[in-house]
Amino acid sequence: MTITQPDLSVFETLESEVRSYCRGWPTVFDRAQGSYLYDEDGHTYLDFFAGAGSLNYGHNNPVLKRALIDYIERDGITHGLDMGTTAKRAFLETFQDVILRPRDLPYKVMFPGPTGTNAVEAALKLARKVKGRESVVSFTNAFHGMSLGSLAVTGNAFKRAGAGIPLVHGTPMPFDNYLDGQTPDFIWFERLLEDSGSGLNQPAAVIVETIQGEGGINVASAEWLRKLADVCKRWDMLLIVDDIQMGCGRTGGFFSFEEAGITPDIVTLSKSISGYGLPMSLTLFKPELDVWEPGEHNGTFRGNNPAFVTATATLDTYWADGQMEKQTIERGNQIEAALRTICAEHSGASYRGRGMAWGIEFEDKSRANKIARRAFDLGLIIETSGPESEVVKLLPALTTTPDELDEGLRTLARAIRETA
Repeated sequence: MTITQPDLSVFETLESEVRSYCRGWPTVFDRAQGSYLYDEDGHTYLDFFAGAGSLNYGHNNPVLKRALIDYIERDGITHGLDMGTTAKRAFLETFQDVILRPRDLPYKVMFPGPTGTNAVEAALKLARKVKGRESVVSFTNAFHGMSLGSLAVTGNAFKRAGAGIPLVHGTPMPFDNYLDGQTPDFIWFERLLEDSGSGLNQPAAVIVETIQGEGGINVASAEWLRKLADVCKRWDMLLIVDDIQMGCGRTGGFFSFEEAGITPDIVTLSKSISGYGLPMSLTLFKPELDVWEPGEHNGTFRGNNPAFVTATATLDTYWADGQMEKQTIERGNQIEAALRTICAEHSGASYRGRGMAWGIEFEDKSRANKIARRAFDLGLIIETSGPESEVVKLLPALTTTPDELDEGLRTLARAIRETA
């Protein structure tokens, strides 16, 4: 693909240096549909990024777009704080009927604000309020958000340093296979809990991602998750599952923890819960934990009613009949087969993932960024992840067709060959 230099002057002169994604994809995007993005010069890009997991159902999904347009055209409520609205009622009823009841999940639903990090902040605050303790355990290479409470349970040193102040009341423990199987699961964690001289204050909660997306597509096994749930139960700690990126069907089941057969005390959702890329997040928790005072955690934009509309349409369209989970698993198998072939052809490469979240890691840690840049030149949008950006990360929309997956995986294989 030949790419002319786009006019980026206003972004470079007026927008803050904090911008990041645009540096890896130096063009000006104009429109998008399904699994494709189009820039203002007419170039086409196959999107294996999906808004960092916010667009599980593709760009401008026609079913969701129709529901949104109809709602706007009838002057439906846009901004509602936490007032009762028909859009919120429809979402809550549908979420209960389609998602919670079939999975025997008794959760109360909290709208903490429109961002993932706000859902995490609410989860941490609630856990501390319920247990009357400050400490929260997280895991190596975790990512939970960019606000202060979320950063305190995030592992990435670069992101933590941006806080500018000490990040306290968070204690990291080894994630699944962090020690390459040399140490039994949770032996260090439980030893610290048992020893009154360990310096570990009794935690209020443990927060975990079942698959660490930003941390490098590190997949926790079902067995490890079950053991973690057991540790939490025995030591009177709440289990918080951060499902912001891996929930909403990304790994197959609507919740990523379903495969392990566990029921977390608190769950956070965001990104693809609205289905359309509109800001929305949820903090779910068992009813006995609902000890909030009115207004104790709030936010001006926690009632984003257009997002409720598209979220409801998403659940009705994709989750009422149980077919989405089967489709995601099938397409995940297609991705895995292609990655297996790619890694067999390139020494020092390994792959991992589940559902439609996958990564390829290279012993040469500089390879991933080179591959992502070459993929962009070839018309494929992918990002990198991991503490040193050493993992090529694939998050195609769940609605990506088999042919589109083949196209993107062929392009990825070419980018890898051409950067060897």
